[in-house]
Amino acid sequence: MSVITAVTAQNTQGVFAVQDISRDVIEKQIEAIFDDIEVDGVKIGMVSQVQTIEAIAEQLKKYLPQIIVLDPVMVSKSGYHLLNPEAEVTLIKQLLPIAMIVTPNIPEAEVMTNRSISTLKQMEDAAKAIAQMGAKNVLLKGGHLEDDSVDILFDGQEFTYFTSVRIATKNTHGTGCTLSSAITANLALGYSLNQAISLAKEYITIAIQNSLTIGKGVGPTHHFYTLYKKAGLIE
Repeated sequence: MSVITAVTAQNTQGVFAVQDISRDVIEKQIEAIFDDIEVDGVKIGMVSQVQTIEAIAEQLKKYLPQIIVLDPVMVSKSGYHLLNPEAEVTLIKQLLPIAMIVTPNIPEAEVMTNRSISTLKQMEDAAKAIAQMGAKNVLLKGGHLEDDSVDILFDGQEFTYFTSVRIATKNTHGTGCTLSSAITANLALGYSLNQAISLAKEYITIAIQNSLTIGKGVGPTHHFYTLYKKAGLIE
């Protein structure tokens, strides 16, 4: 089930406009879901306005789902800033503390911590800084570094490292959103946090390896590749 927080005008080349949904409608969407359907997990993605963030925080504090994954979508792959500074502060104050895990990429972590990140050590320091802001678990994604991709999980005490070989493709549209959604689904299925992340990374790696060349810019990954293969729809 989805709660639409904004409508975007975008394609493979960029984001051109964002129309936010009113607070009233967002609240009603959340209530409609929680009052009717058992919710095993919640993933929060793009929430670009203060009133949107406040509405989500209030509703989640009312319904108290156990699994909340926060993907702080602040900057699009094309460089479009999706949150204004006031909304960034509100997200950190109101959503970060109630989430089980937050999954920033390097540009988002740079915004959250107001520091540059270009090395593994700087990633570790940034993850610690985000944890000090109230995050229970921080998965800092290293896909923007130049070497092989290393994602680091900081649980407030220890680091766990998830390494994967960099795939040579420009078709990576939505990889971060897909990863956080897959983590949420795996947690809802009962996997531990480390297992949920490992399985999600396996899934997104296959999706990237079999990505689709659509449009003139950054194409999408193939979310259904494994399912199509099992169904005999592709060889």
